[in-house]
Order: sequence, then structure tokens, then C-alpha cells
Amino acid sequence: MKIIHISPSYKPAWCYGGPTRSISLLCEALTASGQQVEVLTTRANGNTELKIATSDPTSVDGVTIRYFKRITKDHSHFSPTLLYYLYKNTSSRNCNTIIHIHSWWNLTSMLSCLIAKVNHKSVVLSPRGMLSSYTFSAGNSRLKKMVHKIIGKKLIDYCHIHTTSNQEKKEILELQQVRNSCTIPNLIQLPEKQTDNLRKTIKTAPFKMLFLSRIDKKKGLELLFTALADLDFPWSLTIAGNGTDRYIKILKSLSDTLSISNSIIWLGEVSNADKYTLIAGHNLLALFSYNENFANVVLESLSMGTPVAISNQVGLADYIHLHQLGWISGLTIQSITATLSDAYKNDVQRAIINRSAPAMIRNHFSATGLVQQYINFYHKLA
Repeated sequence: MKIIHISPSYKPAWCYGGPTRSISLLCEALTASGQQVEVLTTRANGNTELKIATSDPTSVDGVTIRYFKRITKDHSHFSPTLLYYLYKNTSSRNCNTIIHIHSWWNLTSMLSCLIAKVNHKSVVLSPRGMLSSYTFSAGNSRLKKMVHKIIGKKLIDYCHIHTTSNQEKKEILELQQVRNSCTIPNLIQLPEKQTDNLRKTIKTAPFKMLFLSRIDKKKGLELLFTALADLDFPWSLTIAGNGTDRYIKILKSLSDTLSISNSIIWLGEVSNADKYTLIAGHNLLALFSYNENFANVVLESLSMGTPVAISNQVGLADYIHLHQLGWISGLTIQSITATLSDAYKNDVQRAIINRSAPAMIRNHFSATGLVQQYINFYHKLA
């Protein structure tokens, strides 16, 4: 059995955030476990292209990758050469091939699904948060609804759906019924050991909060800023991530208006090597997204013993609530303010999370156990 993974982007295009990391970790783990894996992707790197001149196979951390030229940029990612290669190499009915497509609402993913359907190949679709009422209403909503009605729904009907959380599965089922689905969490890369840091367990001044993600409107930063202005204790917020200059300018203007700019530290993008040290140096991770199918950073934070405060629209919210690993908020300013105040005051609970979370995350999200679940799912379809 061969597994062809199709994604509009792949590492080192880190500008696309968590999905790039999750997809590459899955492909690397599958390859390491002895599966035959090939990745078809474009040279997308935001507004630029990866400096890769050929679509010949390239080995990246043990995985065979083909980077194809795209002739349209974000977010359509149209690559005729990728689509032709896929059609030519899956047209034989004798080849035992599974097509695993990541993301939706781009030409690479949707047309690859159509080709797989024409060639009678089984398709696993990981929407990566792209199939929800939120994404239908955000950006080109009329076009999305039209495309979904004409062809998208039929293509999704053909697919076997993979979701990363129960919340993502629920959101998809609210849009349409699917033929088959499974929920398997993302693989995450964890540090070898937790960095001891008592700061996160006690009330110090200021209370250090961290936002570590793409700087995007869906992440709820405007809500967070407004809530922070209402706090009655000393705090600081470190913002680590990339985003458009235009949106960052809007956020900085808002922080000036709210008179909180002196308490906000803008770090820009942080390397994977420095990420865990940064997490360990903070009391709390804050992520009040409007919609988040999983949120790798939540588990990364907990792996260092740093508690989390997240919205009830983050895919891991039910896991956090079940295991009491942080605080869950609604998407109102008042709710976020109350949630952050509760996290600050409850140093006993933060100390418990600091001690118990690292081992719990390593146990529940073991790469070995998760990758076997993916393999089992593929074999059911082969």
C-alpha cells in the first residue's frame, strides 16, 4: 500500500503555522514506521515561493517530497503539473494507493480529490479546520457556498473524513453527513524533558501570559486585548508569531487606544528550538480563537507544565476541561477577563498543572500510539 499525501504547502513553509508542522510530523512518523509515503505539494511560501527548482523527488527528513510550481498564489494554489502527475500516477486500477488530502478550499486539494474520484482511489480528507460554519462565513463566503453546492459536497461525500478533535467532527456533521469518519489527534513534537520553572506556579509581578500562534483575526486577539485592559492585577503579554503587517498595525493601534501597549512584547516568529524555553518562561498560555480545529500549541504548552486559558471554540477545549489542565472561556470580553483573573488567582491549580501535565501529555499523545491509529485507518480503506 502506498500513501500519497497532498497538501498545498509543506515544510519549510512555516508561515502557514500548525498545519505545516502537523502534516510533516505525520508523514515522517509514517515513513519511520515502514509505510510507503510520497508527498505532493506546491512551492508555496506565503507571498513568495520556496527556492526549490525541480519537482523531482526530494528527501526531507526521510520523506519523499515533490514540490511543484504553482501558477496562482494564496489561497488558490493552482498547480497544473501537480495535478497532471497525480492523474498519471493513479490512473492504473491495479495500484493499491490511498490519497490523503490535507486542507480544503484551494485548487490543489479540491481538484486532487476530483482526480482521485475519477481514478477510483480511496481518499482520506483532513480538512484542518476548513469545514465549519466559521470558515464558510469567513472570506469569500458566497463563492465557497456556491462551490460547495456545485461540486464540493459531492467530493466530500466521496471522502473518508479524518478529524483531529471531536469538536471538528461535530462542526463537519453540522454541515453535512459523511460516509465514514475517524478522529485521531495531531502528532506533536515534544521536548525531551520539561524545563523546571517555579514562576508559572506562583503569583509574581507581572503575571506573564503568552500568545504563541499565527497573528490572524480568527485568533481573537482583539477580544484578548480589550479583556486585558480590564484586569486589576499587573500583567504582561508576549506575542510570538507572524502575521500581515496590516493586521499587526491594527492590533498595535488598538493596544495604544486601550493604553496597554507598554505591557505587550512583540517577539515575531520564534524558532522551534526556542519555542519551549519561551513557553517555560510564562505563567499562562492564552488562545481565545473564534475557531480552532485542534491547536498544537495547547499541548506544547502543557508539555512544559504551563497551564492554558482558551476559548470554548478551540478543538482541545473538551480535553482541557476533562483533565482540568486550564481554564475555558466564552467569546465575550467579560468572560475572558473573568477567566484570566481566575487563572491568576488560582496558583494552587496552576501548581498542580505544572506537576501533572507534562507526563499526562506524553502518555495521551504518544507518537507511536497515534501513528498506529492512522495506519489502521488506512488499512481499512485499502
